[in-house]
Amino acid sequence: MTSAIDPRRAQLRRLKTLALGLLLLMLAGFAVSHWQGERGIWAWVSAFCEAAAVGALADWFAVVALFRRPMGLPIPHTAIIPRSKERIGDSLALFVRDQFLEPTVLLAKLQVFDPASRLGSWLADPARSRMLADMARGWALQALDFFDEAAVRRQLHSFVVQQLRQWNAAATAGELLGLLTADGRHQRVLDEGLQRLGRWLEQPEVKERASQLIVRYIQREWPTLSSTVNWVKPIDEIGDSLAERLARAVLEELQQVLAEPQHPLRQDYEQWLGNYVQRLREDPALAERIEQLKQEMIDHPALQDYVQGLWSRIHASLRGDLQREDSALVGHLQRSLASLGDSLQSDPALREALNQHLLEGAQRLTGRLREGVTTHIAQTVKSWDERHLVEQLELSVGRDLQFIRFNGTLVGGLIGLLLHAATVLFRF
Repeated sequence: MTSAIDPRRAQLRRLKTLALGLLLLMLAGFAVSHWQGERGIWAWVSAFCEAAAVGALADWFAVVALFRRPMGLPIPHTAIIPRSKERIGDSLALFVRDQFLEPTVLLAKLQVFDPASRLGSWLADPARSRMLADMARGWALQALDFFDEAAVRRQLHSFVVQQLRQWNAAATAGELLGLLTADGRHQRVLDEGLQRLGRWLEQPEVKERASQLIVRYIQREWPTLSSTVNWVKPIDEIGDSLAERLARAVLEELQQVLAEPQHPLRQDYEQWLGNYVQRLREDPALAERIEQLKQEMIDHPALQDYVQGLWSRIHASLRGDLQREDSALVGHLQRSLASLGDSLQSDPALREALNQHLLEGAQRLTGRLREGVTTHIAQTVKSWDERHLVEQLELSVGRDLQFIRFNGTLVGGLIGLLLHAATVLFRF
């Protein structure tokens, strides 16, 4: 609200007018009592009005001297506030620092407040946790609108490509295969692969395709044998028989491999995998080849297009989820907040740990802000325009100061009556 329409200004002007009117009334009473000769009741009126006028003028001078020079006269120790602006700023800053930012006082109040317990009670309320989750949803949607998509896409592409180029693919592959071979996991993988292969070979359509391959091979490689065999037995039957025998032989071999932990195939597999893991870790040529493959993969247009569109897909997915009333992210956040509230209510050790962290954080923050806030307050007060400072202070406390003028007038008049009474008493 501006000073032009500030109701305090009209109220202050009205009280100043009343105080001035009371002073003029006392001066008028003093003049009338002297004109009447100061006899009888007029002597008492004169004593009251004279002392009241002196009290009113003294308090007017005192009030005015706080803000400006009375009647513009260069009287010492007047215009106290504007002349002491810098000292007031320093004193106010020190007062705030010592009374409001004293670390021991703040930490004692924070410890009594028990913020962890209050936070737990607050979060345990489903309505409040939902409200907080909805607020987070709004902030997240605003943040998505705030992002410069082109810039984010460029930065994300640059980051992903840079990380891929720095990635030691050979070492990672060696570590993964090393984990795979630990505790015989690679043998379990082999078993699973062999079992799947066996189930695949038992399928009729697989046998049919094998038979067709055998027939085509015979017809291509031994056409004479093919025409001769047809007189004795159809070549299709021969293909089916060979396919069935081949599948049965392979299945028998697979069963034998699965049943024998020391089967030669297992030992060959063990040796090959161990050697390959060692080469991944120690062979520079293999590492260089894998690095070349990785670089070719990174430079492939399909991967570049995928990385370029990664942020668009992330952005669309986040926005789509956050805009739904049954948002998975919001629901997860709400459940997490409610769970945190329940844990804080039921776990004294968690409350104590959180309170301790808050106290330590508040202590560090207070130490950093204490001098900064003090300097800010002092510099702010010192930078104020003197006329504006005086005006704002007078509007804030000027109303109460006018009552000092009223009280000074009345108290002065009463003292005048007492002094006149004492004079009359001692005269007799």
